[in-house]
Amino acid sequence: MIEITLPDGSKRPFDHPVTVQDVAASIGAGLAKATLAGKVDGALVDASYSIDHNASLEIVTEKSPEALEILRHSTAHLLAQAVQRLYPGAQVTIGPVIDNGFFYDFAYERPFTPDDLLKIEAEMEKIVREQLPVSRSVKSRDEAVAFFRGLGEAYKAEIIESIPANEALSLYTQGEFTDLCRGPHVPNTGKLRAFKLMKVAGAYWRGDSNNAMLTRIYGTAWLNDKDLKAYLLQLEEAEKRDHRKIGKALDLFHQQEEAPGMVFWHPNGWAIWQVVEQYVRNVYRTSGYQEVRGPQIMDVSLWKKSGHWDNYQENMFFTESEKRTYALKPMNCPGHIQIYNTSLHSYRDLPVRYGEFGGCHRNEPSGALHGIMRVRAFTQDDGHIFCTEQQIESEVTAFHAQAMKVYSDFGFADIALKIALRPDKRIGSDEVWDRTENALRAALQSVGVAWEELPGEGAFYGPKIEYHMKDSIGRAWQVGTMQVDPMMPERLGAEYVDEHSQRQHPVMLHRAIVGSMERFIGILIEHHAGLLPAWLAPVQAMVFSITDAQAGYAGEVAQALVDKGFRVKADLRNEKVGYKIREHTLQKVPYLLVVGDREKEAGAVSVRTRSGEDLGSMPLAAFMERLETESRR
Repeated sequence: MIEITLPDGSKRPFDHPVTVQDVAASIGAGLAKATLAGKVDGALVDASYSIDHNASLEIVTEKSPEALEILRHSTAHLLAQAVQRLYPGAQVTIGPVIDNGFFYDFAYERPFTPDDLLKIEAEMEKIVREQLPVSRSVKSRDEAVAFFRGLGEAYKAEIIESIPANEALSLYTQGEFTDLCRGPHVPNTGKLRAFKLMKVAGAYWRGDSNNAMLTRIYGTAWLNDKDLKAYLLQLEEAEKRDHRKIGKALDLFHQQEEAPGMVFWHPNGWAIWQVVEQYVRNVYRTSGYQEVRGPQIMDVSLWKKSGHWDNYQENMFFTESEKRTYALKPMNCPGHIQIYNTSLHSYRDLPVRYGEFGGCHRNEPSGALHGIMRVRAFTQDDGHIFCTEQQIESEVTAFHAQAMKVYSDFGFADIALKIALRPDKRIGSDEVWDRTENALRAALQSVGVAWEELPGEGAFYGPKIEYHMKDSIGRAWQVGTMQVDPMMPERLGAEYVDEHSQRQHPVMLHRAIVGSMERFIGILIEHHAGLLPAWLAPVQAMVFSITDAQAGYAGEVAQALVDKGFRVKADLRNEKVGYKIREHTLQKVPYLLVVGDREKEAGAVSVRTRSGEDLGSMPLAAFMERLETESRR
């Protein structure tokens, strides 16, 4: 007798081994039809998996959190089968699930093109209609190598040869197509209903430029057509909001090949930068931080002591002078410890809080660079807090309040929190990691927020809280961090004198609210589609004269606003007002101020918004008050 325990605690007895699908059918025909896979004793398995012992079982349907990854993984196999049907001789290599979809790399006599995608997608839909059963089999490594070599799949055989000989390998077959895969997969191809092939790209075999170039086909897959259409609409909207296009149209910045991964800021873009920086600087000032500045390059001996040499050097830039090797700083923390170490601190001095708009350089792969979102040279709103273990919770809760207000002020209301836990490559004992991870959990619990945990994604020196903010079209961006680091202060000799006159090493908290200034400004541009609120806009108002007779007054209005600290310009060209309004509306200037003879005589301005709203004539002082109110944070 076998007893299956379901999630609601109920038990179902069977007098013989049963599959996940059998159990679903015993509950009801509707559930049997909806079954994609199962979780037996917590492990994901296929619907065809046979249970021969007492076990807990959860039926995986489209409502389950695991469903989307299973569907995407299965759709990758659907793609590979369609390619091999249409292009005999094409070899499949790897086909993982990625964010929002999947890709598969193929070796073929020619690269695939975007025109091929329509044919491949049509063949995929045909295979779906065939509702081919998907079955799993197990082979030894050597059997699997021989099997795939027999199919002419040299790349797949090479992958398998790198797997230890004693491992049993699972293969999945649908119709004439078989591939190596850990699974699970959907029961049949008819379950795959909402997908689209997106693009083709080149990819070197095993990511090595010395190897053959393959064709990578990207696709997306969703639970239903509604979700697919929503995703494609989001992509369309994201294309319109691309910060690179808007940056060019609004003359904010540019990048060029002579400085890959670096940014040339134009006056308009730098104006936005300054607003963000001064705003964050005020957060420093009101939150008890002392602003500091460290050098850009330091001797590698310091980076060896800090642990970066052993754990991060592949991401660093190096230079030499007078037979000494230096590194451009990828992070600001070792420099802040040097500042801390110049004084002897008492426990009464703690916490000590330093903040810096610190320029950093990281040797990001060229393929990973993306506008100002992913760069090699960037500036962080970087802060470090030196404190005792007992002060961690209060400092983290104070930082949380600061961060949430900042995000709200910039127009972000939906913030998700995650705790990144210890990675495999790390420094410090498990006992220390236990304490620091629990300190972050306690801090978030004390402010009453929910969080997700990310095993293995912490920094090599400590765990961290990540702040992920959702933008206006539903994309999530990881920006702020709060990291606990008990390791680096000890490695670099930071100390304080405790209440017993004993020297102790402080804990170091690494914190950033906006993170990379470049990336945050890129996010702001896309979130607002370039229509930055008046307090952030590089030009807050543009003053137009109707004729040359009002040019002098228009200039006086612009200067009066500039004198009050506003970012205002005057357009005194001999052009029609309608032309000027259209031009500066396209430049997304929040306020357009028109002055004619009546406004000149009354000391007023006629106010229009970039959305076309006519606010009418108002005294200049009244407009100043309006703009001041909107700019106040």
